[in-house]
Amino acid sequence: MAAHFGRRLRKGAATTAVAAAAVAALSASQAPGATIDDPAGRAAPDAASAPEESADGPGATGNSPYYTDLPPLNSPNPSPSAGTDPLTPGASEAGIPATVLDAYKKAEAALRESKPGCNLPWQLLAAIGKVESGQARGGRVDAEGTTLSPIIGPQLDGNGFALIRDTDNGVYDGNSAYDNAVGPMQFIPSTWAWAGRDGNGDGRKDPNNIYDAALAAGHYLCRFGWDLSDRADLEKAILSYNQSTDYLNTVLSWLEYYRKGTHEIPDGTGALPGDRSDDHTTRPTPAASTPPSPSGTTPSAPGTSPKPSPSPDKPGGGSGTGSEPPASSPGTPSAPPSTQPPTTPPSSRPPTPTDTVDHLENAGTGKLTAMAGDAFTERIRARAETDEGKAVAKVRIRFTVLGDTDTTFTGGESVATVVTDSAGVAVAPALRAGEKTGDVTVRATVVGRVVPGLDYRATVTERTADTVVRTGDEALTCTPGGEFAHRVEVRATRGGAPAGKVAATAMLITSADDPAVNDEGPYFEDGDGKAVRTLSGLETDADGLLTLPQLYADDTTGTFLLRVTTAGGATLTVELTVAAAETESPGTSASPDPATDS
Repeated sequence: MAAHFGRRLRKGAATTAVAAAAVAALSASQAPGATIDDPAGRAAPDAASAPEESADGPGATGNSPYYTDLPPLNSPNPSPSAGTDPLTPGASEAGIPATVLDAYKKAEAALRESKPGCNLPWQLLAAIGKVESGQARGGRVDAEGTTLSPIIGPQLDGNGFALIRDTDNGVYDGNSAYDNAVGPMQFIPSTWAWAGRDGNGDGRKDPNNIYDAALAAGHYLCRFGWDLSDRADLEKAILSYNQSTDYLNTVLSWLEYYRKGTHEIPDGTGALPGDRSDDHTTRPTPAASTPPSPSGTTPSAPGTSPKPSPSPDKPGGGSGTGSEPPASSPGTPSAPPSTQPPTTPPSSRPPTPTDTVDHLENAGTGKLTAMAGDAFTERIRARAETDEGKAVAKVRIRFTVLGDTDTTFTGGESVATVVTDSAGVAVAPALRAGEKTGDVTVRATVVGRVVPGLDYRATVTERTADTVVRTGDEALTCTPGGEFAHRVEVRATRGGAPAGKVAATAMLITSADDPAVNDEGPYFEDGDGKAVRTLSGLETDADGLLTLPQLYADDTTGTFLLRVTTAGGATLTVELTVAAAETESPGTSASPDPATDS
C-alpha cells in the first residue's frame, strides 16, 4: 500500500508555536548550552555538552541530520476507530506501523528483563525512530522487520557534518571512504559494531532490521546505569544519541505525544516527516567519495541506498523488489562521488584533532585488580599525543574489553567511547569484575585513525573470606554406624560483611597437627552412597552461608575433626564425637526388712 504523507509542518510561526507549546507542556528543562565545534571549526549553536561519563563524540548517529517535524497540538486520544480519516490531524501522526510498533514493544520487554533498573519506555524508542527515519519511512519493512531498501544517511565527510572516516570498509553503508548512519535508528557503523543486537532471533545483527535496531537502541540508551524514569538521566541518554538541544526537545515532544496514546496502523501507511535539520544547510560538493563496494558494485551517491548481500551478522538487503527506490535519510549530498577516496584531508579544510594523533600513552593508570563481582577502584586513562608528545583534545578514544570474559564497564557494556579533555586524556568508565577470574585485556584505540592500540591488563581474583564460623553451638554426636542429628552450617565473612560465592572445602582430618585425610570415623556420602571424607567445589550463598551435606559414622568410636577452609585462607575446625549410646545401669533389688518379718 502506498504510504500516506502526513501533514508537513511548515517553518515559521506555525512551527514556532507548536514547538513552544510542546516544550511548555513538557516543562522541559534545557540541556547545558555549551557549544561543540564541528570538524571544520564552526560552532554548532544548538550542540550541548554530553555528560562526562558518556562523552561519545558524535553519538550513536554521528550527529547526522534528523527530522524536525513536531507532533500536532491536539491529543492523539481517543485512538481513531477504523472509520477515522487517517489524514485527520493527530490520527495519522499517532499511528505507528504494526511491525515497527511490535519491535519497539519487544525491545522494551527485553530490556525490562536484562536491565530492569533502566525503565526504558517503548515510547522513547518510537520518538527516536520518528525523528531518525519517520518510523522506518512509514513502516516500509518486510514481515521480518527489514526495511524494503536500506536507509543510509549522508556521508560524514566533514562538509557540513561530522568527519568520521570509514570504520567498516563499506560493509554496512557501502562507503569505504567515510561512514554513514544506517538503518531505521540511524547507527553509524563504529557504534553498531558493539551496540548491534539480534532482536528477531534470526542469528544476524542487521542495522536495517527494525527489531535488531530497536533492541540495539534500547541497550545504547540504558548503558552507564541510567534510569530513564529520572529526567536528568533521560536527557543524558537522548543527548548521547545526538548531541543537540534541538534534537533533545524534538524527541521529548514525540515521547510525550506517544505517551498520551497511539495505535497500530498497517505497515507502509505511516505518515512521512517532511522537515529536516539540514533543510537550510548548503553542502559543498564532496571532493571524493566511495570506491566500489565489497560486492563489486559501485554504490550510488552517499545518501542513497546500496544493496549489500545478506549474510550472518551483516546487514540484509531486505525483501523489496528490484523496482524499489533506494531510501535516504536526511541530508543527501548534492553531487555523486568520484571514483577514488581521498588519501589526505581536503586542502580547504584544516586537519581535525584526530588527524594529528600519532600515538596513545598510558595517562597514569595504576594496577588494575579487583575481586570477582567487585568494581575496580582504579580507572583506565589514555592520553592522545602528537608525534611531538603534545596533548590532543576532542579526540574519541574507544575502550574495548577483549576476550572471553564477563568483566564489563559499568552498565554492562564491553565497549565505551570517551572524548579526550583539554589535557588529551580520556578516562574510561569504571570496570566491574565478572565471575571469571584471571587476566582481562582492555584496549584503547583512536576512533577514525589507524594508530597502534594501547593495551591495559586487569586481573580478576577469586572471592575470598577472612573468617568462617559455625552458626550453631549444638554438640555434634553420633552412635557407631549411625548419622549425625545436626548438619554443619557455617558463615563466611570478609571485613565483617557476608562473603557470598566464596569457594570452600570440607575435609575430615587425622588431627589438628596432621591435616591428612582421615581414613576412618565420620564421612559424607557421594551420589552412589560411597563414603567420602573430602568435599571440594563448595560455595557459600549470597549471605555467606554454607550448609554441609549429612554426616555419617562408621563403627569407629572417638573424637574426630572436620576442617572447613575457604578461599582466602579462613579455616574452621569442628569436633565430631562418635560414642556408643548410654544405657541405664541395672537396678539393685532391696533386701527385705527383717523387722517386717513375723
